[in-house]
Amino acid sequence: MPPRRLDPEKTRSALDGQLVALDLPPFDGPASAVADALVGAVLTAYDRGVAPERDAARHAVRHLLDRLAANAPGRTVEVRVPPYAAVQAIEGPRHTRGTPPNVVEMDARTWVSLAVGRLSWDAAMATGAISASGARADLSAYLPL
Repeated sequence: MPPRRLDPEKTRSALDGQLVALDLPPFDGPASAVADALVGAVLTAYDRGVAPERDAARHAVRHLLDRLAANAPGRTVEVRVPPYAAVQAIEGPRHTRGTPPNVVEMDARTWVSLAVGRLSWDAAMATGAISASGARADLSAYLPL
C-alpha cells in the first residue's frame, strides 16, 4: 500500500501558519519543497523553545512517517507518534489483527529529530524518549531519512 499523500494546500497552510507564528517571512520556494520547509519550520520552533503550531507538527510528522513507509515498505513494525499519526513499515512477518508485535512509539519532537538526523536512535533509547517493543522494533537502520 503506498503512503498517503498529504494535501498540498493544507500542508502549505500549515507552513504559512508556522512561519507567521515564528515571525518569519512567507515561504517563496517551489511547491515540491513545501513539506521539507514545514519540517524546517517545526524544528525552528523547537529550537526557539516553543511548541510548534498543531497543524504544522501534524503535517511534519505525517510527511516524515510517510517517507519512512516509502523507504522501508512493509507491515512488520508500527511506528506511532501520538496524537498525530502512525504507519506500518519494514518488511517481514505481517500482522493482521490486534496490537502488532513490534511497536515503536515516541513524541513528535523525538520523531522529527530522529528523522532528520539531529538525534540518534541510541541516544533516544538511552533517554527513554522511545518506547519500543518487539524483536524488530529498531528503526536505527532506516534513520535518518
